[in-house]
Amino acid sequence: MSGHAAEKKTPLQRVLFAVALAIVFAVLFESTHMVPHFTGGIATLGAVGFLLLAGTLFSEIGEIFGLPHLTGYLAAGIVAGPYILHLIDHETVDRLSMVDRLALSLIALAGGAELKLDMVTKGLKSLAWSMFVQCMAGLFLMSAIFVACRPLLPFAQALTVSQLVGVGLLWGMVAITRSPSACLGILSQTRAEGPIARYSLTFIMSSDIVVVVLLAAVMTVARPLISPEASFSLGVFRDLGKEILGSIALGTTIGLVLAAYLHLVGKQLLVVFIVLGFGANEAINYIHFEPLLAFLVAGFVVQNFSKHGGRFLDAIEQTGGVVYVIFFASAGAHLDLNALKSLWQVALILCGARALITYGATRFAARMANDSPVIKKWGFAGLLSQAGIALGIATKISQEFPQFGAGFRALGI
Repeated sequence: MSGHAAEKKTPLQRVLFAVALAIVFAVLFESTHMVPHFTGGIATLGAVGFLLLAGTLFSEIGEIFGLPHLTGYLAAGIVAGPYILHLIDHETVDRLSMVDRLALSLIALAGGAELKLDMVTKGLKSLAWSMFVQCMAGLFLMSAIFVACRPLLPFAQALTVSQLVGVGLLWGMVAITRSPSACLGILSQTRAEGPIARYSLTFIMSSDIVVVVLLAAVMTVARPLISPEASFSLGVFRDLGKEILGSIALGTTIGLVLAAYLHLVGKQLLVVFIVLGFGANEAINYIHFEPLLAFLVAGFVVQNFSKHGGRFLDAIEQTGGVVYVIFFASAGAHLDLNALKSLWQVALILCGARALITYGATRFAARMANDSPVIKKWGFAGLLSQAGIALGIATKISQEFPQFGAGFRALGI
């Protein structure tokens, strides 16, 4: 996620990518027609291999049009999924959800590892104002706009008023996420090192931790609003405090263990990430802590309290390069195109509203913090993009609240 500059491809290489992509799709198309009822673990393994190849090739071709790689990964899943070519069926798509845990763990570890203490301390006043205004304005205004858009949301028609408010708060959480990978990729391509670059990088990396903490709080409030059987009391905030503090403490421990492992062993990091993504993730969920927050803190600890932060981040990128392709391609395959036909109007409204709120909040926060004129004018630009964290939170919400999860996730994508 550190956004290394990509090597420029020649026209011949682009043609070869297109031919290879056509061959990959043709092979899977013929295979699914020759063995139409081929399911189970082997089918899932085949889907993983296909999405990895197709997503990578799609992303390379997308570079011609200036599209980020993430768009190519999503496109591969959408085209091959159960709503267009039917090369991957619904059952296989559901089985691929196991990759989500590993991908989200790596995204969180990388997000924490990108956050450096010196970045935060240099512009603490500006960061504090921006974080408060962006999070509060984005959360509550986007929640209100979501509620107002109810007539355009098919999955919200059957919700009661309290349920709609709860879902609106969850949408507000998705709206205030930012994209570390997009920011780092743009900075890598442009080689920018000015005040806008520093402001964007500091805010986005810090916001990851704030958003994950807020997510736990908002889900605590939203759950009794959405689920009638869930009760609400002041005791839930005591439990929330334990969850947040416990996650931070556990994340610190994981970070120190990782730092010691890097110092003493430093090999087979792929195995370590798999153990964290599957085994540790399940264990953290079992004790009712927040895995995203724990892994964010772990990455932060390795980066700032050991000498192996750069090496750790490089290892995540090498492993994550494969996992992210499958994660986003799987998300594309999950996308319900029938639902998308009825959601595109509200998606445009919500996207436009989020951009306006981000712009207004940036100008207000910059004025309160006495930031430079360039921050007041252009500081919002680096805060508009969303990617892995937003999709990860939308996925987590859809899993926690299956009664509206499919439509919510489709709108998020």
